[in-house]
Amino acid sequence: MLVEEIMNTSVPTLSPSHTINDALKLLKEKRIRHIPIVNSENAVLGVVTDRDLKEATPSSLISSQNAEIYDLPLEKIMTKNPITGHPLDFVEETASIFYDNRIGCLPIVSQGKLIGMITESDLLYKFIELTGVHQPGSQIEVRVPNRTGVLFEVSRVFYEQRINVLSVLVYPDKDKSDYKILVLRVKTMNPLKLIEAIRAEGFEVLWPNHPGMNI
Repeated sequence: MLVEEIMNTSVPTLSPSHTINDALKLLKEKRIRHIPIVNSENAVLGVVTDRDLKEATPSSLISSQNAEIYDLPLEKIMTKNPITGHPLDFVEETASIFYDNRIGCLPIVSQGKLIGMITESDLLYKFIELTGVHQPGSQIEVRVPNRTGVLFEVSRVFYEQRINVLSVLVYPDKDKSDYKILVLRVKTMNPLKLIEAIRAEGFEVLWPNHPGMNI
């Protein structure tokens, strides 16, 4: 999946000469937490976040006479030369950029101009969509050998049981390096018969596996 498929293309922006007060108003009006700072050619010069604004302004619990703080230009507090992405970047690689750099947003740039933005919330929602947890169903975790064709073998069981698979994730097995963990979201609220069939094929079902369950 590409970034252009999930990015927000209607992105409120401000210029470096706009003030802290302008940014506070925009955050409240649009209910956002990040503002790209651009020049007249829509090139990204910086980013201002709600955290930047909180750190730059006095607490509401403290009496302050420094009203001029709110008139400071954003170029004084913005993060300059922020990390940016490209619309043809892969979402998975972009998620790694978020994690490695501890950022909350990523302006998306093409030919030197801002064309969109993605946030942590966008990535989280896409993960929810990909795992299928927003749809009714059940989750099954299966330990399988790390060998060619094993996913086909497991999926054949689902086909024979006529159970629709909503999503499949594959994780390394922390306990056994030569095994993988398949996490499958299936379109059934009662997976007991399916679990029986998976075990009958010799695969270990890790979840659900409640104590005393005789399946």
